[in-house]
Amino acid sequence: MRARLGNAEDLGRVSRMSEIRISEIFGPTIQGEGPLIGTPTVFVRTAGCDYRCTWCDTLYAVLPEHREGWRFMSNAAVLGEVNRLTGERPIVVTLSGGNPALQPLADLIRLGRKQGHRFALETQGSVAQPWFSQLDSLVLSPKPPSSGIAMNLSGLTECIKAAGERPSTALKIVVFDDEDFAFARDISARFPRLPVYLQPGNPIQQTELDTRGLLERLSRLVDKTRAAHWYDARVLPQLHVLVWGNKRGV
Repeated sequence: MRARLGNAEDLGRVSRMSEIRISEIFGPTIQGEGPLIGTPTVFVRTAGCDYRCTWCDTLYAVLPEHREGWRFMSNAAVLGEVNRLTGERPIVVTLSGGNPALQPLADLIRLGRKQGHRFALETQGSVAQPWFSQLDSLVLSPKPPSSGIAMNLSGLTECIKAAGERPSTALKIVVFDDEDFAFARDISARFPRLPVYLQPGNPIQQTELDTRGLLERLSRLVDKTRAAHWYDARVLPQLHVLVWGNKRGV
């Protein structure tokens, strides 16, 4: 009896390892930031993260105390939900988190591409996966000093290597202050072949969205980039924040 129970536990563990830990799936909406800004997409937000950024805007997908709201889903179940939301039409599927690089997403991408979907992934660049090379878009968002997280340069380098030439790979860096801006310039200089997108920080601790303050920070970031003659950088707002504020699931 004990041996049979052990085997059942092992099988359950293997099954769970092949499933994806999901915080939420929502859309269609639009991508609100980075190189795909404005693109219709469905978000598949995975749960769990290896970082704890001071200004994280998705703590419900990061902190263990929210795990009761997380689900383990098979690849078929995730794609079934995506297809239900889109009316069975292909779309860009944005894999986000948390850190989606912690999840087993290779088969999801493979099966989804057979159904006509394209896949974009957003990650801080701390964990490299071989299936990065199967993506259509990879957005690496190394965390600046204001995040309270030490830079993992080797991890970011490995992520870029893992992606290879197939996906469109870009850097996206949040800027709250001068130190963050200097960080962004340094990272961009280290990887000059990658386009870089800058966005002003959004202080999510505020209960009401300060739209004027957000636009002022955007304006200052534009001025700072222009004064530095950094003409390769692209400065963008968080479009979804301007439209819907810090509301979840849009």
